[in-house]
Amino acid sequence: MAVPVPAESALSLLQLMLRMRRLEEEVIHFQRDHQGLIRGHVHVYIGQEAAGAAGCSVLRKEDRLFTTHRNHAHVLAKGGDAGRILAEIIGRADGLCKGRAGTFHVADPALGILHTSAIVGGCLPLAAGAAYAAKLQGSGQATVAFFGDGAMEEGVFYETLNIAQLWQLPMIFYMENNAVLPGERSGRGSPSSEHSAEALSDIPQAFGVLTQHVDGTDAEAVLELMQDLVARSRRGEGPFFVESRTSRWPGNYGSVPSLVGGDTDISWAWDWQSAPEVVRRWEELSDPIMLYARKLLDRGALTIDRLVELDGSVREEMGHAAEFALNSPLPDAAGALEYAYA
Repeated sequence: MAVPVPAESALSLLQLMLRMRRLEEEVIHFQRDHQGLIRGHVHVYIGQEAAGAAGCSVLRKEDRLFTTHRNHAHVLAKGGDAGRILAEIIGRADGLCKGRAGTFHVADPALGILHTSAIVGGCLPLAAGAAYAAKLQGSGQATVAFFGDGAMEEGVFYETLNIAQLWQLPMIFYMENNAVLPGERSGRGSPSSEHSAEALSDIPQAFGVLTQHVDGTDAEAVLELMQDLVARSRRGEGPFFVESRTSRWPGNYGSVPSLVGGDTDISWAWDWQSAPEVVRRWEELSDPIMLYARKLLDRGALTIDRLVELDGSVREEMGHAAEFALNSPLPDAAGALEYAYA
């Protein structure tokens, strides 16, 4: 069991998770409530906030973060500006990439997020390159690559894992497996219908890579694990592999993400029975925000009034961020070829 974090740090971690959730809900509202505002598909990180918040909170600005098509919340967790993230998602000039990257490729090199790849497994060799540079330079930078279980079906995963182990790169492979059933997140590792391996965590062990699995809905367990692995990476150790186990949010089962139970109601933290039936079991057993809020309420580190106040301030922040994004102009068509090359 993870060691409880101090009350102030716990509230900061919960607040970051709430910010990630509310940001992604704004993205869904952009798609649902505005005709043609998001032209194409969008992926959200709802249900995986504990992993991203705790995993990114131990990184320094100079550390390297690589991520996937579920990138918005990772960028926010590493310090990205919410308004500029949302502006980028809808292709506006005030976005982090001046509207050129869009929802799949939000990045912020100033924060160590050099590139985001929506290609399944595409972030992995880039992360290995950054880790190799850190090793050559002796910079003490840690490199973390977030990716989903589907990336383990790609050849580039095995190539990158192999070379990272051969070269002993200071890199953390953080695999977010969101295909675990509610209530089954503990244990040695999870099987997959797409792999012959008995458990996905067996695969990196075959390469001699130190492998651990963690309940990805337990913010304090992720925090404790990542504090250790990032510190070891800074000392030049690695690579490491983490299987972070979560249960898919019901709104992610359709062809596009949908707020099937409406926006998250913070009262579900202490009254999960009042959640709509379509999300009730997930809110009881699998929502990382509700699980952590309940833990803090039970521990006495948080009151219901303080939780409501905290969520209210986050909602206000994200409302302003959405307004900023919507008021941002489209990029000038005359500059369409700018920034095409570094």
